[in-house]
Amino acid sequence: MIATITLNPSLDEDIFVDGLVLDEANRWVRLRRYPGGKGIDVSRAIHEMGDMTVAYGLIGGPVGRIVEILLDEEGVLYSFTPIEQETRTNFIITDTRSLNQTRIDAPGPHVSRRELERFLKKIRKIPSPDLVAIGGSMPPNVPISLYAEIIKEYKKRGIRTIFDTEGQWLDEGVKAKPYLIKPNLREAARLLGRKLDSEEEIIRATRELVKDGIEIAVISRGKDGVIAASKTDVIKAIPPTVRVRGTVGAGDCTVAGLALKLAYGGSLIEACRLGVAMGTACVLRPGVELCRKLDVEKLLPQIKVYKMVIGQDTKTFVPISYVPK
Repeated sequence: MIATITLNPSLDEDIFVDGLVLDEANRWVRLRRYPGGKGIDVSRAIHEMGDMTVAYGLIGGPVGRIVEILLDEEGVLYSFTPIEQETRTNFIITDTRSLNQTRIDAPGPHVSRRELERFLKKIRKIPSPDLVAIGGSMPPNVPISLYAEIIKEYKKRGIRTIFDTEGQWLDEGVKAKPYLIKPNLREAARLLGRKLDSEEEIIRATRELVKDGIEIAVISRGKDGVIAASKTDVIKAIPPTVRVRGTVGAGDCTVAGLALKLAYGGSLIEACRLGVAMGTACVLRPGVELCRKLDVEKLLPQIKVYKMVIGQDTKTFVPISYVPK
């Protein structure tokens, strides 16, 4: 079982507009609602692929109840800790003409010390998950060190964690040395304090993160796929060119693919292939629909995966052939 932790869930309202005009009145043509938050998105994508997952998090008020109902409708299992203040609502404005997406995220509710203690007590009792995916923002008053504390506690229990967030939460969380991190290029550059303008610089960055104690570092590059490093391997996975209809949730689907393979003993090569296929399948869908299993299965044979050969004189990638399973 793969568990996910979302400290700051959301109700994502996806608003479709035919040609967004700034500083003018705009009328939406379609509105869709989805349960949101990185961990919840990862659980939704894992469930779509037919695997077992439970989403843990903090939820409150009528908006929180809507999130639960939407997860019930999808069949995604959850075990939320109730809080007094209301779960946040995010707005994603999708321009149907340009396909540009504008995201407006709320900071989230305040969480009391007692509510946080109840939540921590619950996640300490998760019955030996194969892997825990942790990510997203934190509510405003939650200590930024909390992610690191959770990761350290799971490490003591021998439970691997995938960590995906940004900014100060990423800075603090990596100090606990999670099993895997998956920043995008912008987040990785900020974390390391330097630009990552070339493939060579990205490779150096992933290997540096692994040397610092993280077992697997994956840097996502949008349409260029991912570059990942472990103690023994450097892998590059590239998707085919597709028509992008929406980008929200693609990174979360990539995390879900990585988790699905690594949780059950799959190789980094297999994990990167599935992660890129699921992330690419997500962008085929408008708004924040996430990936669909049928699209993932079609894309898998089209993902090009390469393994770096590191020798005294060479540092090149060789292709890894796809073997259907």
